[in-house]
Amino acid sequence: MLRIGLTGGIGSGKSTVSALLAERGAVVVDADRIAREVLEPGTPGLAAVVTEFGPDVVAPDGSLDRAALAAVVFSDDAARRRLDAIVHPLVRRRTAELVAAAPPDAVVVNDVPLLVETGQAGSYDLVLVVEADAQTRVARLVGRGLAEVDARARIAAQATDEQRRAAADVVLDNSGTPQRLAEQVEEFWDRHVVGVPD
Repeated sequence: MLRIGLTGGIGSGKSTVSALLAERGAVVVDADRIAREVLEPGTPGLAAVVTEFGPDVVAPDGSLDRAALAAVVFSDDAARRRLDAIVHPLVRRRTAELVAAAPPDAVVVNDVPLLVETGQAGSYDLVLVVEADAQTRVARLVGRGLAEVDARARIAAQATDEQRRAAADVVLDNSGTPQRLAEQVEEFWDRHVVGVPD
């Protein structure tokens, strides 16, 4: 099994890279998707979040009100650390289950937004970082409906490009066209997974 840790700041294009790697046969384990799963209604994760942050973070239908929770944790480092202390262990446990279920010869891509921040770089055979300049990322996030001030706060709450590069084996630049990103993914796959010589 080849384990690849995929990371990058919010709005950098990790999801696009994940999809491109999945097209090539990789088993993608998406930490964001798992983080949503472990906080679904009726889960111990959601109960722990409500205990910690109060009933205002629950929507009328009983689901997590992500916007209300984000308003608390992205403006308060201590609150974000309390949330991380609840969610990260649950995500790691579920990730381990999914990786264990993959075939022994699989290429497993762990899409982990906070890979650097949580000190997990050493857990992988390769660390692949997707980056894009800050203005491009802000524009993408605003295009998804986030206010610019919130987009900048989320970017500021994550590791810097320099910190991610220091942990990376390979960096993909997603400031250009989708076609150029796809070409970089293909080059990465040929060189580091298939082992095609240059």
